[in-house]
Amino acid sequence: MIEVKLHDIGEGMTQADILSFLVKEGDKVKPDEPLVEVQTDKMTAEIPAPLAGVIKEILVKEGETIPVGTTLFLLEAESAGKETITSIKDTHTNTSTKVTETTREQQPPTKLHSFRIMAAPYTRKIARDAGVDIEQIEGTGPAGRITDEDVYRFIESKEQPAPKVKVKEQQVQQVQTKTESNDQQESPTIIPYRGRRKQIGKKMSQSLLTIPHCTHFEEVDVTNILELREIWKTSNQSISATALFLKAISIALKDYPIFNARLNEEEETIELIKEHHIGIATDTEDGLIVPVIRNVEKKSLKEIHANLKELTKKAQENKLSMKELTGGSFTISNVGPLGGSIGATPIINQPEVGLISFHKTKKRPVVNEQEEIVIRSIMNISMSFDHRVADGATAVAFTNRLTQLLEEPKLLMLELV
Repeated sequence: MIEVKLHDIGEGMTQADILSFLVKEGDKVKPDEPLVEVQTDKMTAEIPAPLAGVIKEILVKEGETIPVGTTLFLLEAESAGKETITSIKDTHTNTSTKVTETTREQQPPTKLHSFRIMAAPYTRKIARDAGVDIEQIEGTGPAGRITDEDVYRFIESKEQPAPKVKVKEQQVQQVQTKTESNDQQESPTIIPYRGRRKQIGKKMSQSLLTIPHCTHFEEVDVTNILELREIWKTSNQSISATALFLKAISIALKDYPIFNARLNEEEETIELIKEHHIGIATDTEDGLIVPVIRNVEKKSLKEIHANLKELTKKAQENKLSMKELTGGSFTISNVGPLGGSIGATPIINQPEVGLISFHKTKKRPVVNEQEEIVIRSIMNISMSFDHRVADGATAVAFTNRLTQLLEEPKLLMLELV
């Protein structure tokens, strides 16, 4: 009997929530067939079967939060009589499954995988949702691995409908309430607190309990930035405001690297990170997620804009890899496009030191240096920082530098030369 365990599927992962089972006890499964969907604080992943066999027992429950190393299933393998430890890692989702089987005899592990279909769990999911037998698809990836594109190509060749997007239905449970009188009251709607929502809650609580947050607010005149974007548009060059904000932050971080750092309390050190890996807080149907644009300090505005579009699209489709979700050194949250927000106190994405939010831009009357009242486009920003690492005066200097770059795009362009 084989124990299929939850293994580390990403950097620093210690636990995961069980979202849903894709098999039931008594089911026969093939190698790499998805068994269960789990949710970490960064992503949703499927744990595949390491071997062909029969699911004898499911040892955890949906909605349960379990630590790494917990046994999920007991699997009776078709090829019994081995003592082996197998670790299968997938490059698409970084999903891995650790399997331990202990019996009297041993066989070479390679024999166990001789008939495996090489495909990522997400690729299998695409095929499964489209009703396609993945064994009929020819893989074009390394060692014959089946890619997402192979599946889509196969679907088109068979003139089958596009993969159905599986919409997760929130399990809503109605509960009865006791009333003290005969008045009719509607029962409240109960939404399960688990999955990504629960992971976000834990991470936010941990950050607030660990980091002494201090938030600095500022007003920025972005009129010139918006005019510059309009000029570019007349030349069919589209650069988002967020891309400009990212570049300006990267330049400001060069002057104030203390905000692109990590505090190591055990070693009593502050690590100043040279690379500017900036996370983008992104709202999705499943909750907040933070993909990371790497090496912003080395990229042009066009490259940043393209990266931003790609990562946002992947976030909305839940296709981000673990590498794209980890390793951030600073985070931004651009809530302006959502409308309505004039200020907030963002919670730092631990173990980072700073997080800055850009809020809605509004036209306001402003007194200029000639003491004239003019209409300008004003945006509020709020920056939270770890007060153990930096002081308020340094935070003000940082946001002043950022404001200078955003209000005078000519200075921003000068830094790009």
